[in-house]
Amino acid sequence: MAVPMLDLRIQYTELQNESDALWRDVMSNAAYIGGPRVTQLEEDIASYCGVKHCIACGNGTDALFLILEALGIRKRDEVITTPWTFFATAECIVHMGATPVFVDIEADTYNIDPDTIEAAITPRTKAIIPVDIFGQCADWDAIQAIADRHGLLLIEDACQAIGAGYRTRRAGSFGRAAAFSFFPTKNLGGAGDGGCITTDDDALAERVRLIAKHGEAGKYLHTAFGVNSRLDALQAGLLSLRLTKLDAWNEQRRSAAAYYRQQLSGVGDLVMPVERDYGRAVYHLFMVRSAQATDIVDFLRDRGIGTAIYYPKALHQQEVFETLPGYQKPRLPIAEACANKLFALPAWPGIQTEQLEQVVDAVHAYFD
Repeated sequence: MAVPMLDLRIQYTELQNESDALWRDVMSNAAYIGGPRVTQLEEDIASYCGVKHCIACGNGTDALFLILEALGIRKRDEVITTPWTFFATAECIVHMGATPVFVDIEADTYNIDPDTIEAAITPRTKAIIPVDIFGQCADWDAIQAIADRHGLLLIEDACQAIGAGYRTRRAGSFGRAAAFSFFPTKNLGGAGDGGCITTDDDALAERVRLIAKHGEAGKYLHTAFGVNSRLDALQAGLLSLRLTKLDAWNEQRRSAAAYYRQQLSGVGDLVMPVERDYGRAVYHLFMVRSAQATDIVDFLRDRGIGTAIYYPKALHQQEVFETLPGYQKPRLPIAEACANKLFALPAWPGIQTEQLEQVVDAVHAYFD
């Protein structure tokens, strides 16, 4: 029996009647863009994350861009961020004309290491963008204290972490604003692209909405140069439906993670991910570290088990950043040691005990 990296069909099956009815209603009414379904999703996400505002947009990358644009990140600014994330986090900084400044990560959570941030601050530093990587919140109290001491903007990239907890709060409630992605593989995923911004800042929320709609303050009245980034009604309705299942689905991810920890701890050179006592991870991906990761991935794939390396290179090792004027490649030993060493095991909602056992047996077989 094959065990895919992720089986999205299960989420559709669980809400098939409601999803099919939604599709028929949207199509029969031809209400495709904006409207009450988008408004409802924004209210649902804001309530879920414990914030005042949610602004839906086209995707998670747009969400980051809109935050940076609204906060006034510009040419010659520096933004401190993690090298252990998807390319979009740093790409958005570059598109603002600013320079990403990479600092090292924690060896056990793979989140940005707060102890490395202050040494990277210069007179040009404008903001910090931590990422809640793989579904676990960064150490927000420590990072917020640094931002406050130096008067820096703090932005949360929560694209992989909806539902994750940090002390008494949820991902999406930290910093000036947070970005989420609703890409189909995310913990809350749609049937296409989508994203949103969450914030408690009234003025920032208004500015983001303006920029996301061509800077249009009224019909054909433009007060800013913006972009076109919106979520359609079908995606919004589907995401509202799936949000009602999110906590249960995240618990299933946590159960799969607990099973792997129990069955694989101490096997070969495998290093299990650490969940800090201040947080509650939702395991967008269950990541295992090994010096033999590439060989293990090949071994598992040959046996029909979905897996992948995250990431082959840390961002600061990507050659494209060396084309930036004045960019100086840092030496980040932890991130560099993790390159090509982390691989994901299937841990999606609905995965069966027999499938988990098959994955575990295959991993054991590699080391036997």
